[in-house]
Formats: sequence, C-alpha cells, structure tokens
Amino acid sequence: MSFKGKVAIVTGSSSGIGAAVAMSLSAEGASVVIVGRNEAKLAATKAKCANALVVRADITIDADARRIVQQTIEKFGKIDILVNNAGNSILASIFDENIMESYDFTMNINLRAVFRMTSLVVPHIIKTKGNIVMISSVTGRSTSFGAQAISYAVSKAGLNHFGAYLAADLAPHGVRVNVISPGPVYTDLIENSGYDGSYDVLKFHTALDSVSHPQEIADLVLMVANDKAKSITGSNLFCDNGWMIKRY
Repeated sequence: MSFKGKVAIVTGSSSGIGAAVAMSLSAEGASVVIVGRNEAKLAATKAKCANALVVRADITIDADARRIVQQTIEKFGKIDILVNNAGNSILASIFDENIMESYDFTMNINLRAVFRMTSLVVPHIIKTKGNIVMISSVTGRSTSFGAQAISYAVSKAGLNHFGAYLAADLAPHGVRVNVISPGPVYTDLIENSGYDGSYDVLKFHTALDSVSHPQEIADLVLMVANDKAKSITGSNLFCDNGWMIKRY
C-alpha cells in the first residue's frame, strides 16, 4: 500500500492506536498530522514519522479543532484522510452518583468532538475525494463490558451511526467513510478510564483468547483508507478477536 502524496490527520495519535496509525501512514509515504495533548508522547510519535506536523490540541475545544485544520492546510495545502481516533471515558453505572459526569465527559470527547472535527474537515476532504475512518469499539454493539461502560458504549453506538449517516451524505461527493470497531487492545485507554480489571479478563471474552496490539488496528485502517478500497464505504469492520461471537 502506498500513501505517497497523501495528507492525513490522526487525532489521539500521541500513543496507542493513534500513534500506530500515524507511524504506519508515514511509513507508507503519507504526511501526517499528529494530534494530542501530551507533549512528550507527541514528540515520541513524531520521532518515528518521516514527514509529520505536531499539533498539541484538545479536540473537545472548538478553537483547537479549527487550529488543527488551519495548521494542516497551511503546512500541507490539503487533507486526504481523517482518522477520528481520540477517545476516553469515565466509568460509571446508571446506579452511580457520577453517572451524568461520566456521560457528559464521554459523549463530549467520543462523539461531539468527532462531529465537530469532521464538520471542519469535510469541505477540504471533498476537494481531494478522500476518506474518513472512525475508530469505534465493539461496545457500540455489545453489552459485555459491564454496567460501568454504559456511557462509553452509548457514545460508540452513536459514532457507528454517525459514520454510516456521514457515508451516505458524502458518497455523492466521492468521499468514503468507514468505521473500525476494535475489541480489547493493549493501550492506556483502559487504565485512563479507571478500569480495575485485567487484560486476562478481557481476553477471556474473546473467541481467540487474545487481546489486540495497536498495530493490528493500524493495519486495518491502512487497508480501508487506501485507494484500492475504493468500493468500501459505510462499513463497520470488527477487529475484536471474536468478541462478538464468543460462546459462553
């Protein structure tokens, strides 16, 4: 796969899946815009990319989202690919006092920020007839992560439908939109959300008894973002080690 001459924005690319996506796109010739909040982690990702622009930003802030797009156009002149990867959550069940704090925080970054970021990129990506990839989760289709994941699951279900709806809206403009739904992945998201379980517990819920590494998700992103996937749009591709088919 070659992404030579392409310009890609990857949100949440200071670590985990986003970092793997940015580095993989760069290795295939793309110019990448690395977006995140942790300056040290952003620098570490940039060091492994050949042609990268680092934008330290919080995508939940509208002014920051505009700045990401503005600096990308100023530096590279166009946008071919948007990978909406940034996400987070505060775990809480419907029975917990902090459920609305969990809901507001999670929906703000996992759905509203994605909606805003995408709306800003759309005019530019129509010009290049590029494509958009949403990083969702099996939680958007499954209740197996438990009661405390309810806000996260609802946000990802919304992201799934946003991706499908957007694919229909942008198809007449020659722009493709696809969703990727990972199962458990070795990243810092789980720890950051306050999850107190182990990866062994998550592994048990998969048919292949395995947890993915970020590079596996990055490989799938490159597959659907590549021009050779020109007929794939409106799809939700699962990379979950068989989470959705596990028999108990």
